[in-house]
Amino acid sequence: MTQPTATQRRYTAPCPGCGAPVEFRSAQSTHAVCGYCQSTVVRQGEVLSRLGKMAELFDDHSPLQLFATGSYNKRNFTLIGRLQYKTAKGTWAEWNAFFDDGTNGWLAEDNGAYVFTVPLRTQSALPEAARFRVGARTTINGKLYTVASNVSAQLISAQGELPKLPALGHPFDVVELRGESSEVLSIDYTQAPPTVSQGTAVQLDDLALKGLKDESTKEEKGRQFDCPHCGAPVAVALASSKSITCGSCNSLIDLSQGIGGELKSAMQDEPINPLIPLGTVGTLQGTAWQVVGFQHRMGVAPGDDEHFGWSEYLLYNQKKGFSFLVDSEEGWSLVRPTTGAPTMASSSAQSASYLGSTYTLKYSYEAETNYVCGEFYWPVVRGQKTQNKDFANGKSLLSLEQSPSELVWSHGEQISSDAVAQAFKLQDKKDLFKRDVAPFSAAPSIGAGTIIVVLIVALILLSLLSKCSSCDPKVENCSSSYRSSGGSFGGFSGGGGHK
Repeated sequence: MTQPTATQRRYTAPCPGCGAPVEFRSAQSTHAVCGYCQSTVVRQGEVLSRLGKMAELFDDHSPLQLFATGSYNKRNFTLIGRLQYKTAKGTWAEWNAFFDDGTNGWLAEDNGAYVFTVPLRTQSALPEAARFRVGARTTINGKLYTVASNVSAQLISAQGELPKLPALGHPFDVVELRGESSEVLSIDYTQAPPTVSQGTAVQLDDLALKGLKDESTKEEKGRQFDCPHCGAPVAVALASSKSITCGSCNSLIDLSQGIGGELKSAMQDEPINPLIPLGTVGTLQGTAWQVVGFQHRMGVAPGDDEHFGWSEYLLYNQKKGFSFLVDSEEGWSLVRPTTGAPTMASSSAQSASYLGSTYTLKYSYEAETNYVCGEFYWPVVRGQKTQNKDFANGKSLLSLEQSPSELVWSHGEQISSDAVAQAFKLQDKKDLFKRDVAPFSAAPSIGAGTIIVVLIVALILLSLLSKCSSCDPKVENCSSSYRSSGGSFGGFSGGGGHK
């Protein structure tokens, strides 16, 4: 880490609301939230004025907290403020990172994914937010980006010292662009002209952070409530959860308005028992993951009446956020949303490139969620639909899911069924995990080898048909039946993909 530069003169004045000291470390900070009375104060020279009272912080599962320190691009920083935002699909936070040289950056946190950004000055004026169409490509300062999301957001709370403070509860547009090499460019329309920041995805360990919270989950009595359908007690483990299911009646409950708000529930018939029980912890690719959610999804290819199904386990790790363990007829795979945006072939979309590798399109289809259990960090509803494309390069997988407001790529790789069973200590059920399908080839060819492959696949499909005709969907994942096309390597499922 670099040696800190000379510290700027700090300014401290009594809070106009309660008299407690309010400190400004950065000369760029214009606002602060008093840590004692939650007054919102604005700094004008050396005078503080009270604007009102800030709403309470949304109690998330973040390991970050004020005054944690770290290093980004060999520059030391301290987290001195936090803004919490929400959209229709979830919440995210932006931490004000004060560098030792007196400048500011932002550490954006969205459900365990992190992006560090710094202000960017654009070479030309930006259009209004409505001009950015999700999935389209655009050039900013000579660099090509894909429009990943275009959403309406609002500030729900703030903490500490801040160089900006949008009006509380007032909606504004946020457009997010992604580059191929994990680049993120965010356009904030809280003011005119809009402000722009540019950055890259980061891991908390790479920031050499000190002063983090010890735990990411909260044990609170207030996180338990009665099911609105059957009255049974329902406990929420992750404070960021926006959806949960009742363990007694399998109702899907919407938590997006908070436990104190109106709880809406939807009945789910024919429950499916996951092969891996909720709450189970397993180690995959060197990381300890806890299973916190499970959903079963159905798909159908354009012009094809044949439906197919697969299952997705939502995995959680305090520092790495969320990943998806996917169980489909193609086998098991572990994927997570990418920060960068892969590039599809512009003419036919039959291939996509990502981080120097080319992936071949295997399936294109509409996906729909038809069963859910556990907790999710976005509001899950039955019947939720996305347009999907799956690409493959050997065991490496790439998936695209698109809704009207968001485009999300996921990247991962196939893993063996034995590795999954062993990771979650379920070797006694390893036969139920087997999916005897070979990895995809990135460059299919025609000839004798193809004929042999077709024969092998035919035998495998006959085996799957035989197995699914006699299996119990309440015991194992066989509700999908045979499909002639389609499939999911994972993918994001409508959650908050802001970062």
